[in-house]
Amino acid sequence: MVAKDFCLLAIDENEQEINFCLRNYLGKDKDIVLYFYPKDDTPGCTTQACDFRDNLNLLKDIAIVVGVSPDSLDSHRKFKEKYSLNFILVSDKDLQVIKDYDAYGEKTMYGKKTVGVIRSTYIISPEGEVKKRWKNVKAKGHIDQILKFYEVNK
Repeated sequence: MVAKDFCLLAIDENEQEINFCLRNYLGKDKDIVLYFYPKDDTPGCTTQACDFRDNLNLLKDIAIVVGVSPDSLDSHRKFKEKYSLNFILVSDKDLQVIKDYDAYGEKTMYGKKTVGVIRSTYIISPEGEVKKRWKNVKAKGHIDQILKFYEVNK
């Protein structure tokens, strides 16, 4: 499966506003770990983001981490500053990319069915191929699944 290209506004690892286009990050001898999450500065999303931050040293030579949520650039900037996040956060306010990557739909939260962003992760090769996909992941411990994938697929 080929990853669908997109261009959206983002806050980069240096807290600068950029126009993030997936195609501009392909072909750089690194995978892209593209993860979708519901909302900045909420307990689960903070846990997941901080896990990426704390383990980026294990991924930096093999992958670029990119988080995507419907939050605004201002929200992303505050989230990055508050938790010293060291990777790109993309703003998909219209949910188009989130839907294109099948990361939006019905989910269960606290025993109730709702519709929203489904926590999902894609590993995209430098050639643009989806190497691995996880859907409806748990925030805590998901980084371990990603690291295990890379350990097994060395």
